[in-house]
Formats: sequence, C-alpha cells, structure tokens
Amino acid sequence: MIDTEMKTKLLAAAVKAAKNSYSPYSHFAVGAAILTKGGNIYQGTNIENVSYGGTVCAERVAVWKAVSEGELEMEAIAVVGPGTKEAYPCAMCRQVLLEFGLDMLVISGDEQGNYMGERTLRELVPFPFTPSALLGEQ
Repeated sequence: MIDTEMKTKLLAAAVKAAKNSYSPYSHFAVGAAILTKGGNIYQGTNIENVSYGGTVCAERVAVWKAVSEGELEMEAIAVVGPGTKEAYPCAMCRQVLLEFGLDMLVISGDEQGNYMGERTLRELVPFPFTPSALLGEQ
C-alpha cells in the first residue's frame, strides 16, 4: 500500500522531471516518477523527435531507467501533465507498464503536483495483453 506521503513524493518527482521535457512540437510537457518495490524512484520526461515516431513518453523513460538499473519490480508510477487535468499513460505506455504487473498503482497529478486521482493498471486496461499470453498460461 502506498501512503499519502509517498504519493506526494512521487508527484513532486514527476513535476521535477516534467521541467526537463523536450517537447518543442507538442508543447505538452509530461513528467513521470516510478517507484520500485525496492523503494527506489526513477524519473522520466517526454522526449520528442521531429520524426514523431522517435518520440518517447515520460512513463517509458522512467521504466527504462529503472530496468537499466536492474529494477524489474514496479509498485507505482505518478504522471503529471500540463494544466489542471488528470494525466494518465497513453495506450503504448500502459502496455509497457503491464510488463511489470497489473496491480501497479497509477497516480495522476496536475502540473503543480496536486493529486488528481489513482487507478491500478488492471482498472486502466480491462483486457490486457500480458506476458502470459505469449507463454500460453491462463
């Protein structure tokens, strides 16, 4: 269970990460901070590319940073976007996050780091394509 203090810490880390956004085309700065079960936090921000297909979302940057450091067990991710609306991962990011568990908590915040809500990946992706689908497990 993630307590309120940790949620606040994750949102603050996501806000900090969003400040490093490289988004000259969309002007849509996103920040993410992922908490591993080992207690470490990895930040990510969106990085755009003029070819668009080379663009990488903040959530995936955070996951890849964690994995590149040997972390494979994720507990929660906080996501913030511009303005005062809830920010949640796009479909591609949801798929990447599913690799690390359906019960991961996704915490949404605004650009100021205000808590906007939360859902589990299971709630965000009701019919997931998980690793077990390729392994023939049920």
